[in-house]
Amino acid sequence: MASADRRLTPRRKPRQVRAELTRDRILVAAAHVFAEYGYAAGTTNRIAERARLSIGSLYQYFPNKDSILAELLLRHIDRGPWVEADQLPLSPGSLGETVRSLVRDAIDHHRDDPQLLRIMFEQAPISGELVEAIDRHGRERVAHLRDLLARHPDVRVRDLDMAAQLIVGTIELNTHQLMAAPGPVEVERLEGELVDMVTRYLRADR
Repeated sequence: MASADRRLTPRRKPRQVRAELTRDRILVAAAHVFAEYGYAAGTTNRIAERARLSIGSLYQYFPNKDSILAELLLRHIDRGPWVEADQLPLSPGSLGETVRSLVRDAIDHHRDDPQLLRIMFEQAPISGELVEAIDRHGRERVAHLRDLLARHPDVRVRDLDMAAQLIVGTIELNTHQLMAAPGPVEVERLEGELVDMVTRYLRADR
């Protein structure tokens, strides 16, 4: 794992705004190139050309396209908290609206090009940093949702810890799987069914 991690580690960690902007340009360009050409044909030369950089400049930041793809996936996963609690309705009768806000946030985060989503999750090399990010992301989501469930007066499930884990997995997995599908996605239908399923589960007194 150590040698693989070194292969995937970006060469240059930006310390100045200009360097950070250049690194972001590379990542944006790579996302477009991978979505357009696929991963095999999405070469570093094409990425550098799309970013309007020399190939030498690109290699100052990333040693290869594997490290670029790994960074794209890392950013996708480690996106920060769900909707903040103070932005969600927590009054009696608002559970469906609360769940809808969480589901919609997950859907919006997966509105990227479906092909790019598939590439990131099917072909991105695994590193220790990526595994850590996935684990941290899951813990943060579960803890955040558990807090919301404990505060909402309409929630009836007794095992809040297990409920939070099940709901996070249900929303994240199904949203990613359907949004990354090659065919057209009925987003409103997906949102509505997820909201109904989760809301009914939370209202059930067990």
